[in-house]
Amino acid sequence: MATRYLVVSTVAVVLACVVAEGGNAAAMTLSSRLIHRFSEEAKRFRVSGKGNGNGNDSSWEWGERRSVDYYGRLLASDVQRQKMRLASQFLLLFPSEGSQTMSLGNDFGWLHYTWIDIGTPNVPFLVALDVGSDLLWIPCDCIQCAPLSSSYYSSLAKKPQGVSSSGKEVSMRSLTKDRDLNEYAPSGSSTSKHLSCGHQLCDLGPNCKNPKQPCPYIVNYHTENTSTSGLLVEDILHLAAWKNDTSNSSVQAPVIIGCGMKQSGGYLEGIAPDGLMGLGLGEISVPSFLAKAGLVRNSFSLCFDEDSSGWLFFGDQGPVNQHSTSFLPSTSNGNYDTYIVGVQAFCIGNSCIKETSFKALVDSGTSFTFLPQDVYEKVSKEFDRRVNATRTSYEGYPWKYCYKTSSRALPKIPSVTLLFPADNSFVVYDPVFPVNNNVGVVGFCFAIQPGDEEIGIIGQNFMTGYRMVFDREALKFGWSRSNCQDLSDAKSLNLTPPPIGTPANPLPTNEQQSNPGQHAVAPAVAGRAPSKSSAASSWITELRFSLLRLSLLILQLHIVLDFLMGTCFF
Repeated sequence: MATRYLVVSTVAVVLACVVAEGGNAAAMTLSSRLIHRFSEEAKRFRVSGKGNGNGNDSSWEWGERRSVDYYGRLLASDVQRQKMRLASQFLLLFPSEGSQTMSLGNDFGWLHYTWIDIGTPNVPFLVALDVGSDLLWIPCDCIQCAPLSSSYYSSLAKKPQGVSSSGKEVSMRSLTKDRDLNEYAPSGSSTSKHLSCGHQLCDLGPNCKNPKQPCPYIVNYHTENTSTSGLLVEDILHLAAWKNDTSNSSVQAPVIIGCGMKQSGGYLEGIAPDGLMGLGLGEISVPSFLAKAGLVRNSFSLCFDEDSSGWLFFGDQGPVNQHSTSFLPSTSNGNYDTYIVGVQAFCIGNSCIKETSFKALVDSGTSFTFLPQDVYEKVSKEFDRRVNATRTSYEGYPWKYCYKTSSRALPKIPSVTLLFPADNSFVVYDPVFPVNNNVGVVGFCFAIQPGDEEIGIIGQNFMTGYRMVFDREALKFGWSRSNCQDLSDAKSLNLTPPPIGTPANPLPTNEQQSNPGQHAVAPAVAGRAPSKSSAASSWITELRFSLLRLSLLILQLHIVLDFLMGTCFF
């Protein structure tokens, strides 16, 4: 374990640069002060950079020097770094009530849901699964929440057949029958505690009057006027674990929860009435907490089957033969904040349409798929040209390209494929939405819509029939065909073994990964030096010294500027 110095006042950084030419050598030395990140001087620099004066009012961020809190923070940092370097404790984690997910139809926005248990004693919540956001929130100390009685939602009592952990068919109704939705009360859980405004994950902390008061939050979603707000709370998420040499065991993982006191928009109209689990890349998301605690690898998988069932597994990195594509940076500075991929072409039938490349957010929290306007027009027209059905419209349906059927079944639908780099094909198995009446199927709609932005959204309807892996370590999106049977015992789950010779739980990186198959740049060929000195070689030597001095001056200036800007901390 590397030694951590508690107090560092001045450290000399020696840069020895030697240039040898004909047996002669020259050396130069530079020095610069380094400041420990928990020192008083570092505190003053950071606080002054925020415009908060001399830093006396922010001692709560670091704790008093050499105090119990001060050393506690250092120890916690060491423990955190150590966990990130050790192998994960478990191969897979999943909610304690089972890995099953279910789609509850139109009343619940066509999203997939799963039961989770929170707090002590544990209380169950039926939460929607959303890879497009970060926060896990549940209705809590409600001021404005959706109805929570199961009798209010007809979808909770009407579900098709699903698959149990034993592989036998069971009614999905058994997962929801006679179970009211719940409201969380932090005061009723012995393991809950409010997050303070001074916590590093409290985004609204600067707006608080006192750093010790409870941290407020508000999340606005893409759907118009849809939001959740309340207070952030830390409590226990109950999970089940599977390890190579053991049977399932229980795990209690501390996570941050949004105590959703006030919801608006779609959250009052049937979408996620009992809460939502954000599975995004943010530090506050459940996958981030599980990986940082060293419980599982920094990855998870979702699977959505055609019968509206599915699964959720934390730690799953997918089978070795899965297709994959790299995530793209979501910001101009190269950060990865959301799961964005690059689609090279949209294909209908055996034809890939020209100029249909686009970036897309992979989002299980969006029911259907959205395309950039220009791509949407080209794709829709090509689909319309190839489908053998009469165009029509259906009242109340949001799609423009809808068709009648001549029988009580769907006709042959043109294949729909997304083409990713390296010829990785993502075949869409459920591109249409059937229109039914009392006697059967009467029509269907091509279930895509034009978006308002340049980035499209790959919604849940395009994900059907796939085991989708969100590998946050490798920054890759993987997919493989699957029937999505619940595999809580993981005995038949085809898992990718950790790469030999690599850390079991490497730290995430913001650097874009190089694509396999690309040719590396060949190193420059070294020239042979002349055997005798000459006037030319002396001139070259002087030039080298001049360039060396200039480089060192630039380096020294860079260090000084970094120091003055407050970034020279370690």
